Amino acid sequence: MYVSLLLSYLPYAAVTAYTPGPNNILAINTVSNYGWKQGRVVLLGIGAGFLSVMTISAMLCLQVSHWLESFTHVMKYAGAIYIFWLAIHIARSKPGEGQEKGKQGFIRAFILQFANVKIILYSITVYTAYVIPQQDTVQMLLLSAAFNTMVGISGSVVWAGMGGLLQKQIKRHYRLFNIIMALILVESGIRILL
Repeated sequence: MYVSLLLSYLPYAAVTAYTPGPNNILAINTVSNYGWKQGRVVLLGIGAGFLSVMTISAMLCLQVSHWLESFTHVMKYAGAIYIFWLAIHIARSKPGEGQEKGKQGFIRAFILQFANVKIILYSITVYTAYVIPQQDTVQMLLLSAAFNTMVGISGSVVWAGMGGLLQKQIKRHYRLFNIIMALILVESGIRILL
């Protein structure tokens, strides 16, 4: 029962995990500019924050489903502002800048998850459309949160890997690369607001 439920929304989870978004842009930018050491710290922050958001969303969906519409409305603006701030930061960053800031990288990546409307809306969709109608136990919601985190992190790891493989080329053209990544984030922020 659990496996069939999780597999029923796997295509949606995979598309969400592997398409451009704040986590994947942050992952590729961090690894390409600062290397795998800093990238691991950021990926851990993304993972911890992602799991936290999935778990909190699961419990909120179960307990206060009538508040979710107003919650997502407020979060859309908070998320867009944070994504615009992140875009500016990425556009202005230089290779090697801030390598000693491992803890800040973790914290920034962790906090991003609470402003990342893409995963908040994803979690609300998964829980309200797939999980809760089929199985509304706390055990299933926590299993689903762990599953969604693994799928989501796999996308960020793939994007980080691309940053590692292309690190020399990206460093050579870091300004153009950072501006392109920042523009993708700005486009994500604008989509959230529309």
